[in-house]
Amino acid sequence: MSSRHLFATMACVIALGAFPQAARAAKPLTTVASVDLQRYQGVWHQLALYPNRFQKACVSNTRAQYTILPGGSIQVINQCRTLDGKEMLAVGQARPSAEAQLSGGQLTPPQLQVRFAPAWLAWLPMVWGNYWVIQLAADYRYVVVGEPSREYLWVLARSTALSDADWAAITTRLREQGYDPARLVREVH
Repeated sequence: MSSRHLFATMACVIALGAFPQAARAAKPLTTVASVDLQRYQGVWHQLALYPNRFQKACVSNTRAQYTILPGGSIQVINQCRTLDGKEMLAVGQARPSAEAQLSGGQLTPPQLQVRFAPAWLAWLPMVWGNYWVIQLAADYRYVVVGEPSREYLWVLARSTALSDADWAAITTRLREQGYDPARLVREVH
């Protein structure tokens, strides 16, 4: 076999081997069926995330508090500790996406939009980011939040640690959803 044929054969094998991963990543992202917002509200500790520019200053103890407001929106308070030991605080708002229905405290599908920009900018679509609940433990001990482009990802929990079994379940499901668990950076608490 000539080197040209060998190269072409190897390229086909590599392309065919990569196809299932590419097909899986191209599938639309799915959420859990629904979320009970009463059970969801409260404090969540960030245990891991895909690094992003807006959390660059946070080095430890990142947490989020969700509070349901009259009218169905949710107040979001994010806090973290910076490298110099100071606490950083960001206050935002979440609302159900256009595709989501809120009925009896259940959000179906659990797709929210979140903004941390000032309220007077809320009319601008670009200040709202997608916040989709893509994994949720039945007892609400952990949640995995992503968004359709798969550029952002957060693992949150009610406590500052999860069991090895929980992490295994989370990473297995992330692979199935087209995420790369190797990109996750664990949080220090």
